[in-house]
Amino acid sequence: MRRADGNAPRGSPVVVCMDSDTGTDAGTGAGTDAGTDAETIKRILTSTGDTWAVVGLSDNESRAAYGVARVLQRFGKRVVPVHPRAEPVHGEQGYASLADIPFDVDVVDVFVNSALAGRVADEAVAIGAKAVWFQLGVVDDEAYERTRAAGLDMVMDRCPAIEIGSL
Repeated sequence: MRRADGNAPRGSPVVVCMDSDTGTDAGTGAGTDAGTDAETIKRILTSTGDTWAVVGLSDNESRAAYGVARVLQRFGKRVVPVHPRAEPVHGEQGYASLADIPFDVDVVDVFVNSALAGRVADEAVAIGAKAVWFQLGVVDDEAYERTRAAGLDMVMDRCPAIEIGSL
């Protein structure tokens, strides 16, 4: 796992928080811009709930979502894969869409590119999630405004696998 400064402690595996096709690795995010404030990040990671739907999570071990989901599990989160193939990942049943999940979801972690992320945020609102997390490189200011207006917490351009280790 990476420290908050983006470096891995000696002997620790490095978790890559984004894929090359979703944007440029922005380190630990943009500071205090919308969707990156430390208070919201801490609240989502510690008290929003432990069921995380990870949109874009497949059994492809080379994808960032795979490693980040594993870190979330190590920190006690239930990870629910959401991918068109609806395959099991890390011992959890996968679902083709957020709407297909037959139980409550606390946080929706979004591993799709920015052009598609707003639609996923809208789906998170529709299913009654409590928070939305856009991974590093994923930014959609309009989706952020809609999601916040609906009463959900939201983080953009950050990686929970980096942030959770610094709490």
